[in-house]
Amino acid sequence: METTGEPEVDVADRVAAAVLGVPGVHALHPGAFGEIATYLPGRRVAGVRVADERCEVHVVLQWPAPLAATTDAVRAAVRAVVPGPVDVTVGDVVGPGAP
Repeated sequence: METTGEPEVDVADRVAAAVLGVPGVHALHPGAFGEIATYLPGRRVAGVRVADERCEVHVVLQWPAPLAATTDAVRAAVRAVVPGPVDVTVGDVVGPGAP
């Protein structure tokens, strides 16, 4: 098989893209020590941990996004990519104009 030098798109990449597309989500959160991630050959997808039976996502919300509605939307976006339980953790909230 010929490769193009581009990294392989993994289910974790698709989950990350779906989560970042949810209004009110500012970023993915890697955890206090960067421990929340999916490790792939030569790289990692921070803020997303995909396991056999569940998916864990840690996010940073943009103020004033409503917590419950936004985490429900994140859960729905992830379930559109992978079936099964989805754990959503809000690791931080940033104010307007945050980089």
